[in-house]
Amino acid sequence: MIDEIIADAEERMQKSLAALDEAFKRIRTGRAHPSILDTVMVSYYGSDTPLNQLANVNVEEGRTLIVSPWEKPIIGDIEKAIMKSDLGLNPSNNGDTIRVPMPALTEETRREYTKQAKNEAENARIAVRNIRRDANSDFKDLEKEKEISEDDQRRAEDLVQKLTDKTTAAIEAAYQVKEADLLSI
Repeated sequence: MIDEIIADAEERMQKSLAALDEAFKRIRTGRAHPSILDTVMVSYYGSDTPLNQLANVNVEEGRTLIVSPWEKPIIGDIEKAIMKSDLGLNPSNNGDTIRVPMPALTEETRREYTKQAKNEAENARIAVRNIRRDANSDFKDLEKEKEISEDDQRRAEDLVQKLTDKTTAAIEAAYQVKEADLLSI
């Protein structure tokens, strides 16, 4: 019973960490990276399809993305989808490929993106603490129902606390990497 609760808490904490990584991918830096366009959805035969399922996205010269669609007729739709996305990118179409230059970040936008990254990291920390609270509540309920002893409850809470500390440290490390990436010129 205790092992199941701890395994569930660990799984949920890993999902929080994965969600943080996805959130960090949406915060662009000055460098071009194909994952920046992962959230772009293109209208393709009446349904929204992720861009990476319709085209190949590569980096050219560190500051430009090259989008090569697998079907030439959808190049205009892809260009419109990139423009409509809230990424602030301005693609240009040469008939075969789409070039997406990454604008240089100003000091103000760097600070704004750093603030956004900090908020995402704090949201992940809150989610992890909520998971810990849920697990500890489950342990207390089991102890009240006399299914586990008080010592088992304390041991289980200590294990969940160690798991929480480990996940929080991973969140902090991910934030430090993103912050350094945003603030480097």
